[in-house]
Amino acid sequence: MNRRRRFAVIGGGITGLSAAYQLYKLALAAGEPIDCHLYEASDRLGGKILTYREQGLTLEAGPDSMLRRKPAGMGLIRDLGMESEVVDQSLAANKTYIVKEGNLIPMPKGTNMGIPVQFQPFFETNLLSPSAKARVFSDLILPRREETSDESLGGFLRRRFGDELVNSLCEPLLAGIYSGKIDDLSLAATFPQFGLLEQNHRSVILGLRRAASKSAGSVPETGRSAFITLRRGLASLTDRVAEVLAPEATFHLESPVSSISKHDRRYAFAGDASLDCLYDGVVVTTPSEPAAKLIQPFAPHWHWIHSIPAVSTATVILGFRSNQIDVQLDASGFVIPRSENRGITASTFVSSKWPHTTTEDYVLVRCYVGRSGQEQYLELSDEQMLQLVRDELQSLVGIQVPPVFSKITRWNDAMPQYHVGHLDRINTVETELKSNAPGLVLAGAPYHGVGIPDCIQQGQNAANEVWLTSHL
Repeated sequence: MNRRRRFAVIGGGITGLSAAYQLYKLALAAGEPIDCHLYEASDRLGGKILTYREQGLTLEAGPDSMLRRKPAGMGLIRDLGMESEVVDQSLAANKTYIVKEGNLIPMPKGTNMGIPVQFQPFFETNLLSPSAKARVFSDLILPRREETSDESLGGFLRRRFGDELVNSLCEPLLAGIYSGKIDDLSLAATFPQFGLLEQNHRSVILGLRRAASKSAGSVPETGRSAFITLRRGLASLTDRVAEVLAPEATFHLESPVSSISKHDRRYAFAGDASLDCLYDGVVVTTPSEPAAKLIQPFAPHWHWIHSIPAVSTATVILGFRSNQIDVQLDASGFVIPRSENRGITASTFVSSKWPHTTTEDYVLVRCYVGRSGQEQYLELSDEQMLQLVRDELQSLVGIQVPPVFSKITRWNDAMPQYHVGHLDRINTVETELKSNAPGLVLAGAPYHGVGIPDCIQQGQNAANEVWLTSHL
């Protein structure tokens, strides 16, 4: 093939930017110049990564961190020469509170998503009744499940540990990850490692303890994985990718793609099949509903993509004068079970968790509103939502003074929900695309992971696939 290959990426979030960057790297390694076009429906790049930088403050309106242990995130950071900008979560904020009957109670140390790895702290917590604690440890003697079909994450955890642990600890911890109902979410698509622990060790608790003993010190005392962010905010990551790509790729902002047509083994948009507008490969990283419409001509089960549920949420950032705050925010934040019936689902004490984001003059708190089954609070006006959050912060934390500034960011249909059977449905559609439209690939949060490293990995995998297909 003597002509210059052309590729398109639809969607300018972290998945799309990662796909475009991977295509750039592949072309550079092969010594083969390409044309890469990235189409974004909005007026900016970055998708759900959105950082405000004001008055010396760094305010995250979307995700505020990523997991260090997932290699794709750190790999991209290193590739871009940004490793010196990595910031770890403050060790002084290694505690997380759970709300119970309106009180903040520390989550027991040595747990993994609420499951005890260390026994003594778990026995001492007053988050659970004595009978609930006994039920949790029945996992030590229960047999493994013989069926291999997917089941709900909630069903799995209830079967192994009982309802009280799930309702009080496990589900609220999931609120910040999926904003979903634990009894709807797929085990295989969200926490497949728990299913593997049951199959390999019979007891999940014993499996976690054996894993911890093999890598002593790798399980944080809080039971949560190590989080990292970037000194100038996570938008500095997407900004840097765009900066590197700028001389090599063409960005089309405010340019939604409405349709894709296939011409032999190449693709055109919106009915344009002129030779200079044909693409050898296309990576689709939009939300699931527009993605489904784009792949409809090529995937008989496109409606499975269209029907992936998505939950709306909002983040509310509050800034207080530090000399007016008389309560100690001595943790990373708190999470709230559904049974508490509050508008806030979780809160981050930003100044404690990420002290680099603020100055000594301010205390920053970020609250989350909305999750599956509790989206009615998103119908409030900004003024009403702010008042709701202020009232609940006063009740729970004791902050009585008004904030000196606030920012509300609404994320409509932003959190895809992986219901039971999700992976089988996605695999079916992906197989149909490989057969009927090789070189047309889906990637992004609706499919194989919602975290930043997961999306980066999906973008890279999709780029590898369209590159290989274009060379067959």
